Amino acid sequence: MTDPAQRRAIRALPDTLISQIAAGEVIERPASVVRELVDNALDAGAREIVVRLVAGGVRSIVVEDDGSGIPAAELPLALQRHATSKVTSLAELETVATMGFRGEALAAIASVAGVALTSRPGDATMAQRLDARSGELQPAARSRGTTVEVEELFFATPARRKFLKTDATEFGHALEAVKRHALARPDVGFAVWHEGRLSTQWRPATPAQRVADVLGRDFVATSAPLDTQQGPMSLHGRIGRPETARARADQQYLFVNGRFVRDRLVGHAVRAAYEDQLHGSRQPSWVLFLNLPPDAVDVNVHPTKIEVRFRDGRAVHQAVQRAVEQALAPTRAAGIEDAAIAAGHIPPSVGQALVAPAPAWPLTPTPVEQAAPPLRGWQPGLALAEPVLHAAERPAVWQALLRPLDDSAAPAAAAPEDAHAWPLGRALAQVGGVYILAENAQGLVIVDMHAAHERIVYERLKSARAAGGQLPAQPLLIPVPLPVNAVERATAEAESETLMALGLELSPLSAQALAVRSRPAALPDADVAELARSVLADLAEHGASRVVQRAEHDILATMACHGAVRANRRLTLAEMNALLRDMEATERADTCNHGRPTWRQLSMRELDGLFLRGR
Repeated sequence: MTDPAQRRAIRALPDTLISQIAAGEVIERPASVVRELVDNALDAGAREIVVRLVAGGVRSIVVEDDGSGIPAAELPLALQRHATSKVTSLAELETVATMGFRGEALAAIASVAGVALTSRPGDATMAQRLDARSGELQPAARSRGTTVEVEELFFATPARRKFLKTDATEFGHALEAVKRHALARPDVGFAVWHEGRLSTQWRPATPAQRVADVLGRDFVATSAPLDTQQGPMSLHGRIGRPETARARADQQYLFVNGRFVRDRLVGHAVRAAYEDQLHGSRQPSWVLFLNLPPDAVDVNVHPTKIEVRFRDGRAVHQAVQRAVEQALAPTRAAGIEDAAIAAGHIPPSVGQALVAPAPAWPLTPTPVEQAAPPLRGWQPGLALAEPVLHAAERPAVWQALLRPLDDSAAPAAAAPEDAHAWPLGRALAQVGGVYILAENAQGLVIVDMHAAHERIVYERLKSARAAGGQLPAQPLLIPVPLPVNAVERATAEAESETLMALGLELSPLSAQALAVRSRPAALPDADVAELARSVLADLAEHGASRVVQRAEHDILATMACHGAVRANRRLTLAEMNALLRDMEATERADTCNHGRPTWRQLSMRELDGLFLRGR
């Protein structure tokens, strides 16, 4: 350790050390080299890019493109720090639209590895090859474009080479880097070779086809399209359905103006849109392409250009959350309906009638089939008492919204001639007092009746609240003391109106305590002190608007759970059909408020397979 008393003089660092410091920020592993070189190839207008790796890219990385090429006189300059053709002024930097712009990548790579450039512009008679170590420039043979060869990565810094993983792991990271470019540029062909063998190839295709080629047809089949335009901002891509969420966040791709980035703001917006549709800590899959004017986003905030900063982050967050929520709103039943129409099971006129808006509350069955006779020997389970909130704790309007299924007020309506015309089919029976069995054009539908009814009630409560309904509060006979610190006390004073909107009335009790004088009427069994403390913490961290919305939704979800039909509740066939019809007309009806699936489809082919039919 240097003695502080022996002060060193300030001096300029040598260029080699400067380049190696920059390499430590830009070049982390072979995948970083691949990303930077493919960026340069795309900026050169390449339409075909080939990446060749040996030992996962540790021993050798070669990137070939058919771009515009580099003139021989500029090859030595291309290896110097901060030499670039992308920007020439601050104004151009603030509106940069190219993938690269710093002019550091080639110099940083050359400082930790052996680099050779071979390039031929379109008007040149032959290519020129420059060896970065020797500086020797000599003629070479190749067609129009550029080849960058990187040998023995980190040979000059062996300590950093020890931090690399196995060849297979490094190859996986490099392949992922190319995959991101392939998603962003479907008009460009990509090929990846490893150890002399072709590993992956993506030919030029449409954006939709490229997503299917890169992420797989299973992702396309289990995701919903998203395409929206709000002023100068556009957002398109695909959003994975909640029931296909994964344990890890390894299939989440965000591209801002064609550049892959990781952004906490957009990630939070997407997660907020999934808030009441994901089970536990599951992670959704998505690929989103966000396009903004170049001056509305700053890409010069991270050495690896993997982070950005938005000029109006709040507007971007709201737009992304709203767009994802709208994309997730339709249920899978709509897809079943489309398939049935295409197969001829449902006339188009009937199909159009099935997309009518959701019926108004109280919950009454829409067109219902005549109750079929019960199955022979069928003995439904005993109906258990349904726990509900005390009448005094629910105003009349909320009691009406929470009214359980009741077929007594069902209007007389003719059922479609084909019992299979409904997307979720015709109810057949109950199983174990929990599940509803129904038959549709595709086969058998199994519905968790409590989860399904819970989602229906929840969506109706949210609509009623958005229309101006008030969340009721229950005054406490004996106020509950709440010890607080200075921050919590200040938050309670500043956000008193917000707390009242949530059904919480807090008043000063002493210098170190508050008194909780009311609680949300929908939460009679909640720990009032802990509830108030958590709401105060959220208000201090996130602000009023976000906390109010989330808290209201949590309260409404609890009310919906209490108001939904309970397990072992005996339902008539008319009630079952009413529930199925309301599921078809309710947004997000594929999952309950906790992210559990509400229904599953078993096709006739799957049923035949269970019994070995046709074998």
